[in-house]
Amino acid sequence: MLISELTLTDLMERLGIALLCGASVGLNRELHHKAAGFKTFSLVAIGTAGITIGVLSLTVGSSDSGDMSRVVQGVLTGIGFLGAGVIMRGPDSAHVTGLTTAASLWLVAGLGMLSGLGNFRLVWALLALALVLLSAGQFVESFASRWFARWQDHRKNTGTEKNDL
Repeated sequence: MLISELTLTDLMERLGIALLCGASVGLNRELHHKAAGFKTFSLVAIGTAGITIGVLSLTVGSSDSGDMSRVVQGVLTGIGFLGAGVIMRGPDSAHVTGLTTAASLWLVAGLGMLSGLGNFRLVWALLALALVLLSAGQFVESFASRWFARWQDHRKNTGTEKNDL
């Protein structure tokens, strides 16, 4: 379907799905008391969806096939700068926070662009994986950390770490 043939319902579907993606990830970040939350993620998602729809409508029939590629590059680079704003270094200079929120912003921008393009199957798959990762990620990290610590202790107690070299 050409972008010029999109009905108002089609446009609202693309923007609505983008909004749902941004709101879902943003709500997760909000509930974890992160710097960027529900509103920021929602705005990034619908903004990138809207830009994608608008640029796509301008590039349909264009002889320059690189227009859309440059827009994608520009948007994702710009979102990278926005994400950099939520990354903080702690007073000890060894602890960095905000990386997951920055990565989530970048992902939501991509979801917005994919929604704008109408690639809903990929949007739903990525959103589901992201929400599972954001929800279960801390549990997996804790489990792996405990397991690795026990494994290190076992190696020290049995003297097997010397044999690894």
